[in-house]
Amino acid sequence: MSLSKARLGRMHDVMAGYVERGDVPGIVTLVSRRGEVHVDAIGTKAVAGGEPIQRDTIFRIASLTKPIAAAATMILVEECRLRLDEPVDRLLPELAHRTVLKRLDGPLGDTVPANRPITVRDLLTFRAGYGIVMAPPDTYPIQTAMSEQRLGQGPPKPQTPPAPDEWIRRLGTLPLMHQPGEKWMYHTASDILGVLIARASGRPLETFLRERIFEPLGMKDTAFSVPATTVDRLATSYEVNPRTGALELYDEAKGGEWSRPPAFPSAGGGLVSTIDDYLAFGQMLLRRGQHGSDRVLSRPSVETMTTDQLTREQKTGSDLVTGYFDSHGWGFGLSVVTRRDDASGPVGSFGWDGGLGTSWRSDPSEDLIGILMTQRAWTSPTPPDVCLDFWTSVYQSIED
Repeated sequence: MSLSKARLGRMHDVMAGYVERGDVPGIVTLVSRRGEVHVDAIGTKAVAGGEPIQRDTIFRIASLTKPIAAAATMILVEECRLRLDEPVDRLLPELAHRTVLKRLDGPLGDTVPANRPITVRDLLTFRAGYGIVMAPPDTYPIQTAMSEQRLGQGPPKPQTPPAPDEWIRRLGTLPLMHQPGEKWMYHTASDILGVLIARASGRPLETFLRERIFEPLGMKDTAFSVPATTVDRLATSYEVNPRTGALELYDEAKGGEWSRPPAFPSAGGGLVSTIDDYLAFGQMLLRRGQHGSDRVLSRPSVETMTTDQLTREQKTGSDLVTGYFDSHGWGFGLSVVTRRDDASGPVGSFGWDGGLGTSWRSDPSEDLIGILMTQRAWTSPTPPDVCLDFWTSVYQSIED
């Protein structure tokens, strides 16, 4: 036994407490270590009289889409259809000849020319100069412009953004917030990667992901929408009312935002998945690109993806959460632990979270994967207690 049965029982009790108190309607947890997999499903798919949540319940995984987009990009790099340090201008001419805001809070016309073009590496490492501004909406003119153009400054709303060619055209009308390569900025680079992947591969983003990642890994329920035949397995999504703390509907299952294909498949936050589907992806990265007898990515590609790519200067002032980059770095589309500061993640473990209620890590040193899936949105970039307690519970369950 690589995991303690008694301590997994403790994890169950802690997670069940969140359901019993009404903090979350349902939870699915997964811990995998040395081939031993434990899955626990607690609660219901919806608040009011919902059906029991199941191991195969489908969740909106939000930013857990980002590591998948990075892996897809590296497949194209391996095939020499993209190059890491090549300007994206060849395939994304809309982003050629950038201008850059002199000040983040300045008027949109107060710019200087970009020092250099945006590269594929800039997109993978979130140093492209575009991103979500961590300030209240409409604090800065650039935020207002991004929102007015429907370019995704908030939580995922699949039916809002325009189709990829129009999306990238609109983005190209706006200045960068920082010089290319200068600062880590969250999110938008992944959505740009989605357009780049489609153009480099000559097929729609979802088609490429399905053919090169989802089908080889057996991720049969991972997609940008949920067909009518399986929508009964999709959990209802909730957000928290900031004044009352009560759960309020964010997205229903039937007839909701994910019930039909979006015009813009968001590589930054648009996918739905199940806990076993995401295990297959996390396991592939833990096995350095190998899945059974198939190789999805080369070992060097995975090692590069899961290595901190940021300098101290690029991290400075960029934290989603204050102090985050003191113990973490950023690889390609995912975070990497660079300093051990608690009992729930040694150096070299990697993963990310989804703001609609999901979290994943793969840990090479322990041959361990943990995945948490809930349908309650985070209220800030700081992880909610259920997420913190999940990771504590994962690592306290190690037997040896």
